[in-house]
Amino acid sequence: MTGTTIILIVEDDIDISSPLATFLSGKGYITHVADSAEEADALLASVDVDLVLLDVMLPGEDGLGLCRRLHAMKDGPRIIMLTALDDPTDKVVGLELGADDYVPKPFDPRELLARIRAVLRRPNTAPDDTRQSSAELVLQFSHRTFYPYRRFVRSPTGLRIPLTGAETDLLLVFCQHVRQVLTREELIRLTRGGNFPISERSIDLLVSRLRRKLAGDDPLEETIRTVRADGYAFQADVKFV
Repeated sequence: MTGTTIILIVEDDIDISSPLATFLSGKGYITHVADSAEEADALLASVDVDLVLLDVMLPGEDGLGLCRRLHAMKDGPRIIMLTALDDPTDKVVGLELGADDYVPKPFDPRELLARIRAVLRRPNTAPDDTRQSSAELVLQFSHRTFYPYRRFVRSPTGLRIPLTGAETDLLLVFCQHVRQVLTREELIRLTRGGNFPISERSIDLLVSRLRRKLAGDDPLEETIRTVRADGYAFQADVKFV
């Protein structure tokens, strides 16, 4: 997916944004650069962007705030966060706000290119789209319906529960390994191919957030069980719809 694919680089360090834009342009992408959330907003209002490379530390509104707003957009762009911060909590927050991936600085442009291609290959659907494709993967467990491609779960009462990309990946892994104890290392490998820079503590935080979303009105329901000193196990039976 190149040629007509438009990438917006939101980065206030010109020593990073300029060579990155040149590199991606050389790979066939159309690139635009913004050095603040405000400038990014102006570009997004006039350009149909497919993917945003978003720095966390920006002047004015930070990247996490912009990420939250981009994720709320109908047919919004894919998002890859870029950061020099090495705080796993910040990584999880970015993913929970809707980022599709997270790349630490300094990064190898070739690795970033691989991440970009992987994110662009994922099915992209609008948050409010309720139509079901005949080829769509749909799973059911515990009276809930899980739509991985559209990144949401339908609760037993019909409530639509949106999921971030990270939550979707994690839940899909659990559904593929029902009643199996998965260690944190295995969850990292299975969700991001072993190349995702995220710590075991970050996995714990992500599981906690997913668990709260799945619990809904029944906080005592334990769909994801903690296995002390080992990892986690998905307790519900899963069937394809």
